[in-house]
Amino acid sequence: MSVHIRAVQSADAARWDAYVHAHPQATLYHLYGWRNVIEKTYGHKTYYLAATRQTSSEESRSPAKNSGFDQPSAIGHQPSALVGLLPLVHLKHFLFGNNLISMPFFDLGGILANDEEVEQALLLYAIKLGRQLKAATIELRHAQPFSCLNLTNPINPTNSSNPMNPINSVPVVTRSHKVRMLLDLPDSPDKLMNSFKSKLRSQVRKPMKDGLIAKIGGGELLTDFYRVFSINMRDLGSPVHSIKLMSHVVEEFPDHAKIVVVYGDNHPMACSLIIVFKDILENPWASSLKEYSHLSPNMLLYWSMLEYACNKGLARFDFGRSTPDEGTYKFKEQWGAKPAALHWHYISLNVHQLTEAPDDKSRFESLIPYWQKLPIPITRLIGPMIRKHIGL
Repeated sequence: MSVHIRAVQSADAARWDAYVHAHPQATLYHLYGWRNVIEKTYGHKTYYLAATRQTSSEESRSPAKNSGFDQPSAIGHQPSALVGLLPLVHLKHFLFGNNLISMPFFDLGGILANDEEVEQALLLYAIKLGRQLKAATIELRHAQPFSCLNLTNPINPTNSSNPMNPINSVPVVTRSHKVRMLLDLPDSPDKLMNSFKSKLRSQVRKPMKDGLIAKIGGGELLTDFYRVFSINMRDLGSPVHSIKLMSHVVEEFPDHAKIVVVYGDNHPMACSLIIVFKDILENPWASSLKEYSHLSPNMLLYWSMLEYACNKGLARFDFGRSTPDEGTYKFKEQWGAKPAALHWHYISLNVHQLTEAPDDKSRFESLIPYWQKLPIPITRLIGPMIRKHIGL
C-alpha cells in the first residue's frame, strides 16, 4: 500500500468531519468549518490536506499521483480510505512573517493520522507546499508530541534507525511552556458545586446575590459580547479580533456554539464564547471588565459555563491556554482544573534561521502601554487589521 496526499475542497467537508469525529485525538479545531470561518473573516489562504491509502490492485489501475497544490482533487470520489488529514492556514505579511500554521488563533490543530507512515506523508507534503510558498516555518499545535519527529535534539532531530528519512534533516523546535486547563465534570451541577471549597462557593454565589444574571444564547448576544471583549483586549494591550470572527463561528456551528454574557443592571460585564465538541465544552474566548471586578462577574460567567456543560451531560470543560503559576492558571486551578501540556512544533524551512521557537507576543511587549491608551473605537477599527496576522 501507499499513501496519497490531496488538497480538498468543500465537497469533501462531510467526509473530512466524519474522520475527525471518529479519530480519538481529534480536536474541535480539526473540523472543516474552521476553514470557512478563517477565510470569510480574514481572507487567509487555506490548504486542507487529506491522506488516502489504496491497495496495490487499485494502484495498478490508477498510478500514484499527487493532485498538485492549486488544483485540489476531491477525496469523496476516490476508491480508497481516508487515513489522515492536516488543516493548514497561510499567514503571510511583510512585517509579521510568512508561515503555515495549524491552527492559528487557537490552542490545537496539527496532523491527524492512522499511523506514522501517514503522519510522515502529510508532513513531507506540507514541507513541499511550504517551500513552494516560500514560508519560513510550519507550525503544528498538538496535544501530544508529534510521534514521527524524533525530538531528542529539538533543534536538529536525527533518527539513527532511518538516517535517510528526509524529515530528519528538517530543524524543529518544540515549545511546551503552555498548558490547557481541563476539568472533569460530574453528572450534575449540584455535585460540581458541592465539590468546590467553601470560599469558591461563596465567590460564585456573591454575584447572584448582587443581582447579576447570565444569559446564554446566539447571535443576538454578539454586540454585548464584543463590547466587553474589545474593551478587555484594549486594557490588556492586545489588538482585538474582528467581530466577524465570532459571528462566523456562531453561523458555522449553530448547534454547538453559544455566547454567554453576564449582566448587571442591563450592562454587559463579562462574556465568553463556548463550543461543544464530542464530550467537551471548549471556551476559546472569555473576558470581563475590570471596572466591575468588585462584583465578580467573571465568577458567575465561569459557573454558568460549567453549569451548562453539566446539564448537557458533557465529560470535561476546557478552560483554555495558560502559563503555569501565572494569574490565569491559578484562577482556573481553583475550580479543580488540571494542566495538560501543549506541544507546539515549529518546523524550519530554512536550516540557518530557526534556533528557537518564534514568540510573537514578546515582539510586541514594548507596544502594550501605548495600545492601552488608545480609544476603544480606534482599537476596534485597526485591531483586527493587525490581529489577523498574529497566529497566537
